[in-house]
Amino acid sequence: MAEVVAETERLRLRTWRDDDREEFSRHLNTPAVMRWLGGVQDEAACTAAFDRWDALQRDHGHTFWIVERKLGGALLGFCGLKRVNSPGGEDLHGEFEVGWRLREDAWGQGYAKEAAIASLDLAFDRFRAPHVVALTVPGNTDSQGLMRRLGMVRRDDLDFVGQFVPGYGSAELTIVHRIDAEGWPAARAAALA
Repeated sequence: MAEVVAETERLRLRTWRDDDREEFSRHLNTPAVMRWLGGVQDEAACTAAFDRWDALQRDHGHTFWIVERKLGGALLGFCGLKRVNSPGGEDLHGEFEVGWRLREDAWGQGYAKEAAIASLDLAFDRFRAPHVVALTVPGNTDSQGLMRRLGMVRRDDLDFVGQFVPGYGSAELTIVHRIDAEGWPAARAAALA
């Protein structure tokens, strides 16, 4: 049984169910969605990712949760919190990381921002994170734009070269944005304005 961890006006963030894996792969393991994430993954890589996300929930009480539209219950993707574990980013290992991945037909509708705000609320209120990072690659300007709209600040002193997706893809520059707990209330208000 899935547990709802957060609700927004339009969305529900919930834990994974076994039957989510197939639908998630069908809608999100596509060339467009995976463009900046190492490309379309084979079944073994997908299974390893699902297992990592399950382990995060079990070990830390948070993960990249399913994002589900309230109206109709469509699985839109994921958003949530994990601990940084990217090869090459050892200086950040264990830090809270916010991340999102939405299916292509959900892009441009504000869902990622809505889900990320809910995830950051959980990071700072429930999990008492001192700060949260977000990682991406230089070419993914859409994600960088969302990071800035969330009040996150680019931290090139934290950048690293490594595998952006653990166990998949080649090593490349990973860029880091960060927001501290004390800056979140003002950033949240600005993001919602």
